[in-house]
Amino acid sequence: VYKAMCHKLHRYVAVKILRDEMAEDAELKNRFQAEAHAVAMLSQPNIVSVYDVGHSGDTEYIVMELIEGVTLKQRLAERGVFSAQEALSYATQIAKALQHAHAHGIVHRDIKPQNIMLLTDGTIKVMDFGIAKFAREESRTATDQAIGTVHYISPEQARGDVTDAKSDLYSVGVMFYEMLTGRKPFDTDNPVSIAVMHMQNVAVRPRDINPNIPSGLEEIIMHAMEKDASKRYQTAAEMIRDIEAFKANNQIIFGYYNAPE
Repeated sequence: VYKAMCHKLHRYVAVKILRDEMAEDAELKNRFQAEAHAVAMLSQPNIVSVYDVGHSGDTEYIVMELIEGVTLKQRLAERGVFSAQEALSYATQIAKALQHAHAHGIVHRDIKPQNIMLLTDGTIKVMDFGIAKFAREESRTATDQAIGTVHYISPEQARGDVTDAKSDLYSVGVMFYEMLTGRKPFDTDNPVSIAVMHMQNVAVRPRDINPNIPSGLEEIIMHAMEKDASKRYQTAAEMIRDIEAFKANNQIIFGYYNAPE
């Protein structure tokens, strides 16, 4: 990614250059360009704007809004655990970005702290909508696809199944979990083992790690992280609804679960 001056717009922009192996596949290149143009049509305050997509010779590039800030991953490394208020603010903004993209038929498929930018005023910007999947689609196993992002992938993504909007919401749940506990729900030195955990294991409840987390907030996190996508939040709007209900009454109980086992 390069910082560049756009002489048409007289402002600095970010230019992302795509990997050579992607540019060599004509079908993949065409699909990428079509999706990138669709992403460029998105307009929402919590999504990094895409200004242009094109190529120069054999080099494919995307011109994007230049964001001055840090990633959520960097902030997590600095802070460890966020307050409920801060985590709620970030999760709400991410969910609103997803709501807008999903309404336009675009699923991110690579929601993780590295793809979330934090501005100094507390605004969240989600990056790389609809783009990350193209680097991972061609004839690779699920574990190949998952390397590097395996901590945040949904069970269906870990299995290599078709992913949709509900997969993004699972990833939001994982980030929400990490923001409030300081831990990833599943973590070992082996990416394949982590992928299997996403498919098979139930995460330690957030309140068992941080008892200060209100029950209603734990319910939102665990509901987003349901293994079975049909039991998860079905839309970002549903998740936003519960977050707003919790903000209005932090003693609320949604009743998604029985007493902890």
